[in-house]
Amino acid sequence: MDFSDDLNRRRLLALGAGALAASRSAWAADADLKPLFAEADKRHDEAVQRLQHWIQQPSIAAENRGMNEGCELMMRMLREAGFGAVSKVPTDGHPGVFAMLDAGAPKTVGIYFMYDVKQADPAEWTSPPFEAKLVDRPGVGKLLIGRGATNQKGPESTWLAALHAFKNAGRTLPVNLVFVAEGEEEIGSPHFPQIVHRPDILAALKKCQGVYMPMPMQALDGTVTINLGAKGVVELELVSSGEKWHRGPKQDLHSSNEARVDSPAWHLVQALATLVGPDGHTPAIDGYADKARPLNAEEKALIREASTRMSESLAKKQQGVEHWVHDVDWLESLELLAGRPTVNIEGITGGYTGPGGKTILPHRASAKLDMRLVPDMTAQGALAAIKAHLAKHGFGDIEVNMTGGYDPTITPQKSALIQAQAATYRKHGIEPVFWPRLAGSWPGYVFTGAPLNLPAGHFGLGHGNGAHAPDEYLVIESANPKVQGMDGAVRSQIEYLYELASI
Repeated sequence: MDFSDDLNRRRLLALGAGALAASRSAWAADADLKPLFAEADKRHDEAVQRLQHWIQQPSIAAENRGMNEGCELMMRMLREAGFGAVSKVPTDGHPGVFAMLDAGAPKTVGIYFMYDVKQADPAEWTSPPFEAKLVDRPGVGKLLIGRGATNQKGPESTWLAALHAFKNAGRTLPVNLVFVAEGEEEIGSPHFPQIVHRPDILAALKKCQGVYMPMPMQALDGTVTINLGAKGVVELELVSSGEKWHRGPKQDLHSSNEARVDSPAWHLVQALATLVGPDGHTPAIDGYADKARPLNAEEKALIREASTRMSESLAKKQQGVEHWVHDVDWLESLELLAGRPTVNIEGITGGYTGPGGKTILPHRASAKLDMRLVPDMTAQGALAAIKAHLAKHGFGDIEVNMTGGYDPTITPQKSALIQAQAATYRKHGIEPVFWPRLAGSWPGYVFTGAPLNLPAGHFGLGHGNGAHAPDEYLVIESANPKVQGMDGAVRSQIEYLYELASI
């Protein structure tokens, strides 16, 4: 799952340990949650080991690595957490998972999981990405470092630990659960609609009041955001080759021939330069953003308020940047983050990239791109626009291979799903900031769009960082009383289920 360096997680005022303790007492009075909290705390080590074991089983869709094992492991964990009926759902790609838990409750809630993670180069990590080591970090606390720690095996593990607390305390869940998962989120969820639109799964989801994904929403200063949607995304690869271009070599040549032979690599660079304006940033694809909906007055007001409650210096520090694009101020940077479609180069490859030089004229070069979409844009519309743009500008020979993608999501602030999130945070002394949309993406459009038209979002206390990056981590024991560790994250999932039942 892509969260734009976790920036959208850093919103709101949090109170200290005393307020948190008082809020837990309020919860205990509301629904007698003390036995559940006690079970969660008692099984802390078990929960951490479960997460470590999950991370130690790589499941990387992009590399077709460990996917069957990863799917089977997640299904086993669901059964151990109390799901009686757990089934694998075949797709044209990696399988999904469907499960139901009937608690005999009046209300039903949908849960979305992903069991795949991003690739990881061990050379870039200070702790091996698939060993899931516990590391002490001064000022932050005890961290679990590993690929998937925050995106998404860590927060999903806190949700599973919450179910274990119900099971071991002999308590019935306050809501029924409909569970759907996929193994291709990190490659753009190309086959997730095949899972959700299977008739029996669709019928089960239609009974839900909403769908949510566990996520550690606290920043290092304790801030939290409730996102009212997410940008869509298109992931694709552009390939320039002598074979398709019918210019340049069909195999690598000695670089001296560059004097008389066209270069597919330069051809790709020239094509890429047409996708953005002279500033190297603003999208310039013909027709790409024609349908992009501008931020409305209400969304701008939310962003304006959020800008006063968020730390610009903390955001820059955690992202390792010194300037926003065009040196815009903090408020405008946030408006761009929520409201601007993007065209991003993830990476460019071609020819020789090893030690020393090789003096060749490469016959092929490629670039990985992603495009972030705002409401009223569609993934298919964006794909059509870039193909037409390249053809119009003399680059019709360049292959455009879409590997995945999906449309943006919108969820009403007044929906029960969102109001239950706000109520849960407020019982912790937290007044949440509502944010127009996550700058990253997740395939929630299958829930928020037709035929389901359900509210969908993310929930959870706790903190993690480094999604898609080296040294990805989840805080297990927090050094900051304003930030919850794993036990507090588990408790928040218990509390949210009760709030969903009562709202």
